[in-house]
Amino acid sequence: MPAPSETASAIEIVARFGGIYEHSSWVAKQTASQLAGLDDIETIANIMADCVDNASNERQLALIRAHPDLACKAQVAGVLTENSSDEQSSAGLDHCSADEYEKFQILNNKYHEKFGFPFVMAVRHSSRAEILAAFENRLGNDHEIEFETALSEIHNIARLRLRAMGD
Repeated sequence: MPAPSETASAIEIVARFGGIYEHSSWVAKQTASQLAGLDDIETIANIMADCVDNASNERQLALIRAHPDLACKAQVAGVLTENSSDEQSSAGLDHCSADEYEKFQILNNKYHEKFGFPFVMAVRHSSRAEILAAFENRLGNDHEIEFETALSEIHNIARLRLRAMGD
């Protein structure tokens, strides 16, 4: 059984970093002992990314599937996590024209049909046009490449979230 201070520290770490990976606090839980006492964002990001990269394929797939579609009904309804909402808003996805919104819905559906998980992209600092172009380009990937690309984008999102915490 861990000492009380270790338990408190783990709880604090999970409270602080549990939302870095979308709906996947297991990453913070599994890395809590390694993250204790660390302040360097890149070191924290690398430890958390290593945890994800060494997780089972099923757990990685669940992590990818935990991400919302871009410019989706959940955003319109206001039920995204605060991080996801901020990220999508920063890319202007909350101001899509009717045509853009329809295009996102069509691409989201095609992507889900082909890969079985949502299109994931670190959209902060991207325009709607850049996101749509990436969407269409990545639809040409095979499943293995796109799975790895989604995980890479998730790591980028995590780094951006960690940096935002330090601001």
